[in-house]
Amino acid sequence: MKKKVNVNGIDCGGDDLFLISGPCVIEDESIMMKTAEYLKKVEENTGIPIIFKSSFMKDNRSSVDYYMGPGLDEGLAILDRIKKEFGFSLLSDIHYPDQVSAAAEVLDIIQIPAYLCMQTTLVVESAKTGKVVNLKHGQFLAPENMIKPVQKIESTGNTNILLTERGFTFGYNDLIVDPRSFYHMQETGYPVIFDVTHSIRKYGIPSADPNGGAREFLPVIARSGVAAGIDGLFIETHPDPANALCDAASQLCVYDLEEFIKPLVEIHNIEVKYRNK
Repeated sequence: MKKKVNVNGIDCGGDDLFLISGPCVIEDESIMMKTAEYLKKVEENTGIPIIFKSSFMKDNRSSVDYYMGPGLDEGLAILDRIKKEFGFSLLSDIHYPDQVSAAAEVLDIIQIPAYLCMQTTLVVESAKTGKVVNLKHGQFLAPENMIKPVQKIESTGNTNILLTERGFTFGYNDLIVDPRSFYHMQETGYPVIFDVTHSIRKYGIPSADPNGGAREFLPVIARSGVAAGIDGLFIETHPDPANALCDAASQLCVYDLEEFIKPLVEIHNIEVKYRNK
């Protein structure tokens, strides 16, 4: 039986779809607050609970010249303000064990980046906080092998675990979403999330280049994932994606989000009825 993971009243793994959304990386505070304000309207208009996501640090950029974020202290301060003003639960990713303690004081969900999902020390230290841990599926790892980092978290007694799919790298700087991965990851017994926007990134092409992402595939892969029975969606959003400082070619304009998710909710409701027969 699949475990439900509660995040401040959001029943991840229950019958209701939930959404993780926000800018890829923390930018100017006005952009962050503008995004959070509109996401609150989306939450109110659709009834879909939203967990606010943005990275205080992106340590896997393909060039040292690219923006990496404001850093731990400033980034967490901005996220904390968003939590206090809008009431969102918070998710951000960490890259080093020495970030865990400070992150756990502010975040509701600690995210392990896909590239780092097999890093034992990082995963275990995050789990020891007792916080919900979101494991992003490494694009190099067979989905059934995600049970390995899951077991590392469970070894600490923490079973507050979420798994997120974000596409496979089969070479040639592209990502492919294999629906079989949703099945395999659900077999771990934990809620599964689909990171739609990262799945359309084109590796090897700067994220500011319009060719660095294939937005035309967003509707079809999102609908496929929801129909396959995922529990939550991960959609990075920005008020002006073309000028975003990270993943400009793949983020969804936050003002388009409400219309984008409406058909996904309908598909999800049909899937839940089928599942509960």
